[in-house]
Amino acid sequence: MGVKTDITLYTEGTPNGLKVSIALEELGLDYKVVTLDFSKHEQKEPWFLDINPNGRIPAITDKDVNGREVKIFESGAILEYLVANYDKDHKISYAYKSREHWETTSWLMWQVSGLGPIQGQANHFTRYAPEKLKYPINRYVSESHRLYRTLDQQLAKNGTGYIVGDKLTVADIAVWPWVAAHNFSGLPDVMKYTHVKKWFDNLLKRPGFEAGRNVPRPHFHITLNNLPESELGKFAEPGIKWQNEAREREHTWAFELTHEFRPPLTQSYEFRSDHDSLMS
Repeated sequence: MGVKTDITLYTEGTPNGLKVSIALEELGLDYKVVTLDFSKHEQKEPWFLDINPNGRIPAITDKDVNGREVKIFESGAILEYLVANYDKDHKISYAYKSREHWETTSWLMWQVSGLGPIQGQANHFTRYAPEKLKYPINRYVSESHRLYRTLDQQLAKNGTGYIVGDKLTVADIAVWPWVAAHNFSGLPDVMKYTHVKKWFDNLLKRPGFEAGRNVPRPHFHITLNNLPESELGKFAEPGIKWQNEAREREHTWAFELTHEFRPPLTQSYEFRSDHDSLMS
């Protein structure tokens, strides 16, 4: 039995969602789970947009000390919230303002601003783009490998089996689910980075990772890592379907919006959709 909380996690089995469920499990917290059905575009429903106006997972709700509802979205913000409010014993963090704290924050930001977005685009152009365009695939796959070399060098330099210091932190938790999704992202040879592989395998042995990676359903990315490229395409088909639906829906919305407001012909508008990356 974990520590009782008022936390509700809104999620799906994507790398960003798994960061939060793994952190919750490592902290030993009880929490509720609401699974969003992307095929029904539930992440764009008004009730969820009230929690996360950006319409992405993960998000959490909680209660503050006065019983008021707190809504947190973006995986990095959620991890920092959990540390600030539920990690007084520093199970997955270091003392605030310590050298290790700021180093952990640096690597967390490296993940949310670098590895996640870049690998997410590698995933999109490899699996979901309407056309197989050589330049963006090569661009994002190459940059992903540069980031993995950076991670491998840090693990080798630190020499403890963790990204920062001598224990698990939110930096490890944030990076691990993306490494787990390497093959489906068009990066089949990530495990050639020996320090990354050892780190990844060791974290997988932790009960918190084993439990957290299977929220809200059994973790499928590791299974996909064992499949050849020829068999991976079929696993993208449901995502392609709902992304096409999202694209069509937003194009309709954009048409209605531009006709309602009738902007000057010289003004341009960009409409961004879920289909930019399934691995949100």
